[in-house]
Amino acid sequence: MQRALLKLSGEFLAGENGFGVAPDATRSLAREIAAALGRGVQLALVVGGGNFWRGAQHGGDMDPATADYVGMLGTVMNAMALQDALEKQGIDTRVQTAIAMQAIAEPYIRRRALRHLEKGRVVIFGGGTGNPFFTTDTTAALRALEIDADLVLMAKNGVDGVYDADPRRHPEARRFATLATMDVLQQGLKVMDATAISLCMSRDLPIAVFDIFTGGSLQRLLAGEHVGTRIANDAVTRYAAEASAG
Repeated sequence: MQRALLKLSGEFLAGENGFGVAPDATRSLAREIAAALGRGVQLALVVGGGNFWRGAQHGGDMDPATADYVGMLGTVMNAMALQDALEKQGIDTRVQTAIAMQAIAEPYIRRRALRHLEKGRVVIFGGGTGNPFFTTDTTAALRALEIDADLVLMAKNGVDGVYDADPRRHPEARRFATLATMDVLQQGLKVMDATAISLCMSRDLPIAVFDIFTGGSLQRLLAGEHVGTRIANDAVTRYAAEASAG
């Protein structure tokens, strides 16, 4: 694998508070990312903004497009906080935003992003797609395709893959080892939004869903190991127990 895109939820940066940016949580996340680098894999990041704002939840009677733009600004705040934490770990990092904010970040320019990656820098994409009505999941899929990533890494906290039910509420839920992309859509599994999944499916881009804080899982993924649940067009949908038995 030469290049990957890591999708992070904004809640990763909030820690136990569930809101804003918690320095300890952000440092812990930066350490995990820093430890996984150095294997020659180029890494880009997309971070959500749910620790500050969710348009549908917080917008109330606000115009929906305006509420989404507020959420995009939240992703830029997270991108800057994560950049600071990564650079304290010695990782050369650039933030690019889909909404021009030239005083604090570069505008998103695909060729410039590719050049940064080729130079070994981590690139964080903030500001969503620059358009309302699209999630940061869709941003992750879109940017991954634009930078010719080999894999989309969907990081989770406390959930080590995709299950057939919510494992926090249903202890009997079973984890998938592999999933066909079409099955994700047909079964309505909560992996990414349908637009993001469809983008990945249309360009045959695989997805790995994993718990970022479990046993060096990000390092193992970047080393080419199978961790969590792998989603791909050519995958056969199998539960983890079936895969280990086979």
